[in-house]
Amino acid sequence: MVSHLDEYPIHQAPLPVTWAASSDRNFYDRCYFNAHDRTGDIFVITGAGYYPNLGTKDAFVLVRRGDEQTAVHLGDAIDDDRLHQHVGGYRIEVVEPLRRLRLVLEETEGIAMDLTWEGSFDVLQEQPHVMRAGSRVTLDAQRFAQVGTWEGSISIDGEDIAVDANRWVGTRDRSWGIRPVGEAEPPGRPADPPFEGMWWLYVPMRFDDFAIILIIQEDPSGHRVLNDCTRVWKDGRVEQLGWPHVSIRYASGTRVPTGASIRCTTPDGKPLELEVESRLAVPLHVGGGYGGDSDWTHGMWKGPGFTERRTYDLASPDVAGRVMFGVIDHVGRVTCDGAEGWGLFEHGAIGRHDPSGFADFFTLAP
Repeated sequence: MVSHLDEYPIHQAPLPVTWAASSDRNFYDRCYFNAHDRTGDIFVITGAGYYPNLGTKDAFVLVRRGDEQTAVHLGDAIDDDRLHQHVGGYRIEVVEPLRRLRLVLEETEGIAMDLTWEGSFDVLQEQPHVMRAGSRVTLDAQRFAQVGTWEGSISIDGEDIAVDANRWVGTRDRSWGIRPVGEAEPPGRPADPPFEGMWWLYVPMRFDDFAIILIIQEDPSGHRVLNDCTRVWKDGRVEQLGWPHVSIRYASGTRVPTGASIRCTTPDGKPLELEVESRLAVPLHVGGGYGGDSDWTHGMWKGPGFTERRTYDLASPDVAGRVMFGVIDHVGRVTCDGAEGWGLFEHGAIGRHDPSGFADFFTLAP
């Protein structure tokens, strides 16, 4: 299993690079990107993943315009050519590591794109993220994140959309480690106590002079198990912004947020207020393959050279009923000390969360 990667001094275990150091079937290595033009008219989310212990790799493109959300899924057997990331007609070219990337989807199921990413600030290494169910580790991951701009074009069913870096912005991350992927595993004995819920907030935002990247997770009682809020400046300075206090605003009768107020603290003790609003929402578990998606899951084997397209009407009751059971990505506009920023407003309130007034999986905002 020796590959050309083994020519490079990059080993972290006494194994060929092809072999993951962990035998956990859920070991993964994945990237995520989003792109939008600040109007709230379109939101593109895409990514690719490698799953060495499942023998698979895959990619997806998710586009929302109006009430229509379209997904393209691609899958294939894994390969050892990790320096040339590709799944079918989808490929990621690392032009300048940690700064410039090129994403290409050759026409697949009516969708094509050729986009170049330019990081506006240095990447930020986030805190390690660990979750357990009883004694079992369900997530143990490392991630870095970045905000930036896009240039290129997108084609949807013959309609060409120009992507200009002066208007199109977005965020990206790369993560690796262990998280649930592929086909469902035999459950064994139910976890004790059973899963009651998770509250999640991820807000990477791009301003002209700085980026703010916030990630928070709370358990059903409101106990915070992950708290990471950082500001990155153009000159490379990094500031921690304390213990943010968050108030989420939900559309009545839903768990879909319309915005949030976030109060942070600078290292010198000064308050820093963020006002976030949603311009367009994309439920990641409706065609995106993330937790709770009943149509397609990352790492699932669908056969060699697999492609498919699915389209969803988010206004239809059968789709709308799924939304509160997963994480939602939003085109986010934010203000901070008079400055305007744009980026990702990602939130999920799944199950019970006492501070939000959600008593169980089915409680909705008043």
